[in-house]
Amino acid sequence: MSGGNQSVVIIKKSGHGRHGHHGGAWKVAYADFVTAMMAFFLVMWIVGQSRQTKEAVAGYFRDPVAFEAKSGAGSGLLPGADSGLQGGGRPVPVPPTDVKSATETLERAAEHLREALAKTPEFAALKDRIEIQVTEEGLRIELLEAQNGGFFDTGSASLKSDTVLILTVIAQELARLPNPVAVEGHTDRRPYSTGQQYTNWELSSDRANAARRVLQEAGLQEEQLDAVRGYASTRLRVPADPLASQNRRISIVVRRMAS
Repeated sequence: MSGGNQSVVIIKKSGHGRHGHHGGAWKVAYADFVTAMMAFFLVMWIVGQSRQTKEAVAGYFRDPVAFEAKSGAGSGLLPGADSGLQGGGRPVPVPPTDVKSATETLERAAEHLREALAKTPEFAALKDRIEIQVTEEGLRIELLEAQNGGFFDTGSASLKSDTVLILTVIAQELARLPNPVAVEGHTDRRPYSTGQQYTNWELSSDRANAARRVLQEAGLQEEQLDAVRGYASTRLRVPADPLASQNRRISIVVRRMAS
């Protein structure tokens, strides 16, 4: 072969060993996957938490600004206490461990309850028959009958409409607390009826149970309910006058929680 005029042919081959450019679509898909996994694990964590923690998380997502303001330094919570928001947005403290703190918690609850009831139009005509006080037992709320009016229809466990409204406000306030609640029914010493099996025992129990139903329907948690009792006339409020109208009453006792 003659080499003087021979042309040189250069052949270029594409490399198949390297990956081509695929864009950033895979990054978006991966980010979506990581986000979904984080959401999944967050949901699983929430499912395993207590009711108060769940309500705290829900309260934050409903109103983050109010949550941070309520759970801040001016919230009145015990130092280091975990809190959550219930109902109207008030923080719920963990149960205090000493008598002084437990009493202060109930005193604040009593004041909140008075304020809530004062905003109810029906309260003006009933305020002289509703007593709210903190005792050694806890926060005691008493609905006292009057000579010319009561919270139930005469001789029955049928609640009057105003009574239902008052109990609804009470339930909404008490549902914000972790304390157990007892509902008691009381009568005077006047016999309910002569020669009948339905007595003041049945009447006081039925009235306590009727009040309990309204409280639960209005928001009182079932796990808060500690007892429903009918005492008939065994615990007279006015022992000197067994027939006094004040002996006929419903008592709601929020038990103090302290060791």
